[in-house]
Amino acid sequence: HVQLVESGGGSVQTGGSLRVSCAASGYPYSTICMGWFRQAPGREREGVAVICTIGGSQNYADSVKGRFTISLDSAKNTVYPQMNSLQPEDTAMYYCAAKRYTGTWSLLPSHWHYWGQGTQVTVS
Repeated sequence: HVQLVESGGGSVQTGGSLRVSCAASGYPYSTICMGWFRQAPGREREGVAVICTIGGSQNYADSVKGRFTISLDSAKNTVYPQMNSLQPEDTAMYYCAAKRYTGTWSLLPSHWHYWGQGTQVTVS
């Protein structure tokens, strides 16, 4: 079965950076999109960044454009979100997700099939 394992979360000061990773194993398809999502207490889960193996195309939430980037090692099915200029409002549990590429780079959590356990990011 598919497993997603995140690593690299933690605490950081306002304006700081974090680089995390998420590795997918057992993935059954030849194409993959991997996404980075977050959920703050009392709020719904929201999409942050998405990247797909098709052309390496990416999609970002407006709230993180210019601050977050995402890269994908398709040979390893591993994604590397880089979070810069972190702000207290970025504090959340961050989740990795994966799905088969179907022509879109959706940030809607309901469109994603496989999920990691999450890693906490705290900005103060």
